[in-house]
Amino acid sequence: MNLRILLVEDEPGLVLTLSDLLAGEGYEVETAMDGLSGLEKALGGGFDLILLDVMLPGMNGFEVCKKLRDSGSGVAILMLTAKTQVADRVSGLKLGADDYLTKPFAPDELLARIQAILRRVLAADKPASIMRFRFGNVEADFESGEVTRDGVRISLASKELQLLRYLVERRGTVVPRDELLEQVWQYQPSVTSRTVDVHVAWLRQKLEENPQQPRHFHTVRGVGYRFAA
Repeated sequence: MNLRILLVEDEPGLVLTLSDLLAGEGYEVETAMDGLSGLEKALGGGFDLILLDVMLPGMNGFEVCKKLRDSGSGVAILMLTAKTQVADRVSGLKLGADDYLTKPFAPDELLARIQAILRRVLAADKPASIMRFRFGNVEADFESGEVTRDGVRISLASKELQLLRYLVERRGTVVPRDELLEQVWQYQPSVTSRTVDVHVAWLRQKLEENPQQPRHFHTVRGVGYRFAA
């Protein structure tokens, strides 16, 4: 899945240039040419990063940034401005921007800043790796690869163990089939496969007390699976 960037900029030429640059790097780009429409799109969610110009018609970038942070949005924000005063840079950062880039800038510098911010954001969002986890009468030691049920060792194949760990680390959230195929099996998202369903069925048979009425491995019809401890 491509990362999504919202570009809020009122210079048509720069909008076109930056849209082409970002699309060429594999990002999905949406644009807004004034502060109010940029804020509305940003509040709609679904973006990984916002490129936010300071000098915008209607509502400036500082206001947009403040309203986003006041709303509880944690989306990454990289502010763009022609202003060079230190006070302006500090203002943006104090309002919650992640970084600040002064125009004119080199394309390579912009891409490097975006990549650095997204690395930090994605690392922060990544679930903590779990070494050992217990649910019901099952105990899984992911470091050693040993899984027991009522103290009796259960043999799990490598992909079964990887799938179990992936679901456990995201417990309580719905994980789409496409994500599981991509992250556990390294399949392309476009690949249609029953692999996930088959492996979840095996985990139920081996780890659930009643596989027909699973307590831990829940199907979310049409989407994927949710693990509950």
